[in-house]
Amino acid sequence: MRGLLVRYGVAMASVVLIAFLVPLGLLSRSLTADQAVAVARQDAQGVAVFAGGAGQDDARLTAAVLGVNDGDRRTTVFLPDGTTVGAPADPSPAVELAGLGRALTARTDGGVEVLLPVGGTGGVSVVRTFVPDAVLTDGVARSWAVLAAVGAALLAGAAVAGDRVAARLSRSVRDLASVADRLGAGDLDARVTPSGPPEVASVGAVLNGLGDRVAGLLADEREAVADLSHRLRTPITALRLDVDLLADPEERDRMAAHVDDLVDAVDQVIATARRRGTTTPGRSDAGRVVQDRARFWQVLAVDQGRAMQVRVPDYPAPVAVAADELGAALDVLVDNIFRHTPPGTAFTLAVTVDRDLVRVEVGDDGPGLPTDDLAQRGRSGTGSTGLGLDVARRTAERGGGRLVITSAAGPPGGGASVALELPVALADS
Repeated sequence: MRGLLVRYGVAMASVVLIAFLVPLGLLSRSLTADQAVAVARQDAQGVAVFAGGAGQDDARLTAAVLGVNDGDRRTTVFLPDGTTVGAPADPSPAVELAGLGRALTARTDGGVEVLLPVGGTGGVSVVRTFVPDAVLTDGVARSWAVLAAVGAALLAGAAVAGDRVAARLSRSVRDLASVADRLGAGDLDARVTPSGPPEVASVGAVLNGLGDRVAGLLADEREAVADLSHRLRTPITALRLDVDLLADPEERDRMAAHVDDLVDAVDQVIATARRRGTTTPGRSDAGRVVQDRARFWQVLAVDQGRAMQVRVPDYPAPVAVAADELGAALDVLVDNIFRHTPPGTAFTLAVTVDRDLVRVEVGDDGPGLPTDDLAQRGRSGTGSTGLGLDVARRTAERGGGRLVITSAAGPPGGGASVALELPVALADS
């Protein structure tokens, strides 16, 4: 941006300088030519004083002509009897016209001739002073060189001044872009010091206000989620009391373990809701997480007569997602199967590793999905809240991957598949 502004400034300055210096150069050339012609006219007038009495003033006329012919200009006197005095020259049509009694200045080969008629007793004499082109343009090249140097100096000054102004403006715009990038990346504490022209400074103030507004909204959302999670503790406590009243020790222990898992999940929600800023991405073994969650869902699967297959590699499948986050994403995907497919529908939990990609897939043999475009908050196609797939999508994106949803076409029974495609986590990630 800085270079572009400087180029624009230099271009505008160039237009102004050309519009000013070119006419000035042409004027200088015209003045030089006019001055040379004026001097030649003075020479001719000085000789004309002695050209009227040709018979008695020949010596003085010759002396006068010799006096003015010591430079680049050449003066010739055409006498009425056809003889000449001074520099040799042939009579031109302009000389013949001047012989009729008319003073004039005419263009001829190699320069300009100034003609002055002088009447005498023997007829009309014509004084001709020739000015060569070299005299007419003497100093013009030097004037153009001076004007070009002045123009170059002014352009350099304009470029330096424009660079300073552009640097200030571009610095303000770069600060705005940097803060906008930081806000977009989640750094809600990023602020810009408004600077530059009033319009740019106004944008900076608006950007700061936007950052404050977003930070406030997120803070309110975190507190709302935390308060909601706290409200869950009362029914959880009541549930724990009911579990303690169970007569079967094994059933009581199993239900108590589930209540403990629920308490841990609520605590995790509260901690996540109150956490500010970005956090270091976690790391887990996708195969181990899938096996752990499979054991959790195995009991309900058996109760509903669902065949569950678990396929994981016999070597680690590291991903840049914490185990609890990945487990929560798997839970919502499996829960969708239990909610939206008939009892007895088989499903599969699988982990595959293909070079630098880990694919965590949850598939079922149910009727499939109404559309593959369901990974957005509030969109489910089945009348639910639509938050489950959004949780899985955000988990995949936080791990640097994506959520892939596929549904077999055709009659019911085609099945559906939801997969988190995550890059393999490096050892130092």
